Amino acid sequence: MKIHEYQAKDLFSSYGIPVKKYILCHGANEAVTAYDELITDLVVVKAQVLTGGRGKAGGVKLAKNKDETLHHAKNILALTIKDYPVTKIILSESVDIKSEYYVSFIIDRNSKSVVLMMSTEGGMEIEEVAAETPEKIHKFVIDPLIGMPDYLARKYAFVMFDNPAYVNQMAAILQKLYKLFIDTDASLAEINPLVVTGEEELLAVDAKMTFDDNALYRQPDILSLFEPTEDEKVEAYAKEKGFSFVHLDGKIGCMVNGAGLAMATMDMIKLYGGTPANFLDIGGSSNPNKVIDAMKLLLKDPKVKVVLINIFGGITRCDDVASGLLTAFEQLNTDIPVIVRLTGTNEKEGRNMLRGTRFKVAETMGEATRMAVDASK
Repeated sequence: MKIHEYQAKDLFSSYGIPVKKYILCHGANEAVTAYDELITDLVVVKAQVLTGGRGKAGGVKLAKNKDETLHHAKNILALTIKDYPVTKIILSESVDIKSEYYVSFIIDRNSKSVVLMMSTEGGMEIEEVAAETPEKIHKFVIDPLIGMPDYLARKYAFVMFDNPAYVNQMAAILQKLYKLFIDTDASLAEINPLVVTGEEELLAVDAKMTFDDNALYRQPDILSLFEPTEDEKVEAYAKEKGFSFVHLDGKIGCMVNGAGLAMATMDMIKLYGGTPANFLDIGGSSNPNKVIDAMKLLLKDPKVKVVLINIFGGITRCDDVASGLLTAFEQLNTDIPVIVRLTGTNEKEGRNMLRGTRFKVAETMGEATRMAVDASK
């Protein structure tokens, strides 16, 4: 689960991590009022969307007066950044930046631990730094039984700074950010950039946090911040229906029983030159209502040109699946081609039931995939 910058800054501030004052605005006129409230000449107008790259997309602007604030607010609120329409902005006090740095805590599955990442090359180009000069990014595995005591926080702070005044501030920020990360079941807590100001202070200019979805049941305050995207709403609906669903950008809708078979089906589609529209594991049931719910889910995507149903009948009998499909499609009104591959228990009986109906029946996974790819083109 992602949250906005202003929400992350609220969490930072509650843990004592230094951030500049900001005001959240939902309209351009609100931004003008906020400019007066900040009592400063220079303000930063920033788009609030659940994605990165705001600066490069024109979603971050500096304003020197109310007229510029109004102008930038109108333009930014009219933007769509990586398919996210901008519906709110923040006005923040400007910062006299001497230098920029990067710091984050993430979950690393390889080391099965939290990892601290730091770099002296913070800012908008951090992705390029990671790709082109990875040696400039320092990584430290955090032992969960030790955490971030004073001596380790200072050790890591000295990697970034020589000045004792900066080291002391950095160590305190690391300890507070780590505590916030652990307390909220976060999967990412990032400051980019962390800056040294003209007043020789360390300050979090930006804030980013994501959280472990599986831990939200014990984080009601964090869950209350959730603003689901359209894809996330669909995935939540699928979860309610007992499916595992992930939306993709292809043309072939996939309905499969079993996560491993679903992954293999997507691989086969790519192998034959097609593009899967989703990952959908409906489990082992042949219940017609489940098939109806799954098809409605697939047909919500306007990009889907064909549906591939790939069923391996183990405990679930293929003739039961065929019966469920026939019953389900009596209630579905769609002209989209549907290819069905049945294999396993009673597969011949199942295929015979579907022959001569609206379904196109395949015997092998390769045959079914080729049929689906051809239909999608």
